[in-house]
Amino acid sequence: MTLTQFVNAYRTGFTAVIDTMDVDEIERVVQMVCDAFEQGRRVFIAGNGGSAATASHMACDLAKTTLGKAQALPAKRVRAIALTDNAPLITAWGNDVSYDIVFAEQLRNLADAGDLLIVITASGNSPNILEAVKAAKAIGMTTAGLLGFEGGKVRPMLDHAVVVRSSHFGYIEDAHSVINHLITDHLKKSVQTP
Repeated sequence: MTLTQFVNAYRTGFTAVIDTMDVDEIERVVQMVCDAFEQGRRVFIAGNGGSAATASHMACDLAKTTLGKAQALPAKRVRAIALTDNAPLITAWGNDVSYDIVFAEQLRNLADAGDLLIVITASGNSPNILEAVKAAKAIGMTTAGLLGFEGGKVRPMLDHAVVVRSSHFGYIEDAHSVINHLITDHLKKSVQTP
């Protein structure tokens, strides 16, 4: 296979995955983020590996990109926090107790009932993601997921999820990034409208 053929095959495969995504699932998750913004709730985001990078990216986009570049920035903002970004705290909990609780314990410190947790995971089976959702439920948070494959063990635990039905990690992670940008673009209108 030539490089051109490889590039075209990837594009074709990714487009096919995007075309099979459930628009209703996407709309429900977008609405959950919009509701959190309107109610002044915090949005917490967690993931591992590539999904950790997407969680950080999403928190940045929600907290900053939604504001635009105007001199007079909107007073009301999306309160987004990536649970992946405090390396000292993650490694302290992981080393001293267990890596399984590195996100759950942060939620117990920071979250309130009504806040939103978004988990990003291809497999849906990571123990620290499952523990985070359990903690969120105990706190009274709402929960959403950007998932892959068939959703894994976390799918039935969540209030809503977008499942990227593929076994190709690249397509799954690319689709999660697209959903992040879709949410961000939609929220820009809400945040920047007085």
